[in-house]
This record gives sequence, C-alpha cells and structure tokens, in this order.
Amino acid sequence: MKRIMKKHHLQCRIKPKRKWKSQGESIVIAPDLLKRDFTASRPNKKWVTDITYIQYGGTTKYLSTIIDLFNNEIVAYKLYDHQQTPLVIDTLRMALESRNNPEGVIIHSDQGSVYTSYAFQDFVKRKYLTSSMSRRGNCWDNAVIESFHSNLKSEVFQYVKFNSLSDYEVRERVNNYLTYYNEERIQEKLGYLTPIKYGVAAA
Repeated sequence: MKRIMKKHHLQCRIKPKRKWKSQGESIVIAPDLLKRDFTASRPNKKWVTDITYIQYGGTTKYLSTIIDLFNNEIVAYKLYDHQQTPLVIDTLRMALESRNNPEGVIIHSDQGSVYTSYAFQDFVKRKYLTSSMSRRGNCWDNAVIESFHSNLKSEVFQYVKFNSLSDYEVRERVNNYLTYYNEERIQEKLGYLTPIKYGVAAA
C-alpha cells in the first residue's frame, strides 16, 4: 500500500483520536465500499470527505472538504468555527448543488461522530446517496483527502506565524489554495493535467 501511495504522491498522517461533538445523536456505521480503490470511471461516482483543523492566534477553524475521485477536484468546502454536524451537512449540500444534485454518489468518510450521526446519515439517504466509511483509526482508507489536507497545511501555513494571522487572512489563504489546486496544480494521476482541465477533457 505504501508503494501505491508513493506512486500517486499521497501521504497519510496518523491523527489523534478526534472527539467530534455528537449532539446526542444516534450512531450509524457504514461499510467501507471503497476498499482503498481511489479511482472512479466517471464524475460523481465516488466522493471522499473529511475535516481538518487550522489553529491560529488562539482560534481554531474547521475545514470540511469533498473531493471527487474521478479527477481529484475539490467539489465543495466549508470553513466553520465549530466541528458539529451542520458543518458536514452544509458541505455536502454545497457539493450536490454545484453538481446539479446527482444521485447514487458514494460519499466516503471516516467514522467521526459527525458522519455517523443520524442527522448526516438521514441527509445522505434523503438525497439518494450511499454512505461509505473507513475502518476505525485507519487513515489509509481515506488517503486521498488525508493527503490533501496535509499538503494544504504544509504548503500554506508551515512557515507562517499563526499569531499574526487574522480570520480574513486564514480564509483568504484557504480559498486561494483550493482555487490553485483545482485550476493550476497538475497531477501525475491525471496525465499531468489539472483537475479542472482533466474534467473538461473527459466530458
């Protein structure tokens, strides 16, 4: 698996166990439908999602992102002050609206309580999507988005004095990086095209 990850320039960081706020909701664990197959034959077949945190100046922001495995495009993202269930529902809603509400998409996540919550799972079902989840504590099962979040932090924030950043600057840096990733950054997996150009060429 490490050889495959290296070939596709993926990283996997071992994260501490996250204590997402479950808001007293039920827990629904979905099976792992991806089984580390991070390819898709068409758009809107497999989406992966995760949350990462950005700490600066005594403040923490939570970034929720969704990637389409067909061309590794960032389909949607939200940057909130909290890590509760509305964050991931709003991100998924944004992704669906940006793609004209496709049905049958596999939405793959980890087993964080925001994803296993009744509210999120109910939203997934009402939109005719299929939930898939990594095995607990196994970052390799969601390696594409784990790697993306790791790269974002290292490339955008590694050499920045976090105490000097304002809320606006953090949002601006995140927005600019995600635009750059979709529109300018070429990927070997995509035949050295950007996600957007690959999607256009395949249409």
